[in-house]
Amino acid sequence: MGTAEDTAGGEAQAWGEVTPDAARRLLIAAVEAFAERGYHATTTRDIAGRAGMSPAALYIHYKTKEELLHRISRIGHTKALEILRTASRREGSARERLADAVGSFVRWHAGGRTTARVVQYELDSLGPDARAEILALRRRCDDEVHGVIEDGVASGEFDVLDVKGTTLAVLSLCIDVARWFNVDGPWTPDEVGALYADLVLRMVGAGEPAPAQK
Repeated sequence: MGTAEDTAGGEAQAWGEVTPDAARRLLIAAVEAFAERGYHATTTRDIAGRAGMSPAALYIHYKTKEELLHRISRIGHTKALEILRTASRREGSARERLADAVGSFVRWHAGGRTTARVVQYELDSLGPDARAEILALRRRCDDEVHGVIEDGVASGEFDVLDVKGTTLAVLSLCIDVARWFNVDGPWTPDEVGALYADLVLRMVGAGEPAPAQK
């Protein structure tokens, strides 16, 4: 997409799998509240009010505030994993796959910045069991990027001494976009995605792609 989408608009489409409608409205309201105020400063009354519902109505769909955060985190991390897996396992060189993975991941964090801030920065607010589940999803995301970089080193496309450390640096760069991206700023999600893909290729020493054989 060429322009950022706000929670009240495009980001809401990300929650189409959440039913019924009242549960989806509450989840979207929770995303907005958590992003604006932080998990601990947000009350169930705040969430219900944003959804145009009574606090009692919230408990019909979610037993606790943490259950809401857990569901947001699980859906968000599952989507992140899908994005990275699709890019990392496509046909093409390691250079092409890494550029695709980074560009797609950054576009998701910029275009869905409100959701991404909650998904990426409220992990410590979850209880032990829920946190363990989300950490497992994060490790699978890490593995996808790690695998592409490892492939590039093996093929001679990348010049990387520490694959694990480089993977961490790449993912940290992508995730941080959710913290600073501004819909009213000078860049679109597509532009930031392209910029970061280029920066990461430089980071791994990919250089310019080889010319096509005639």
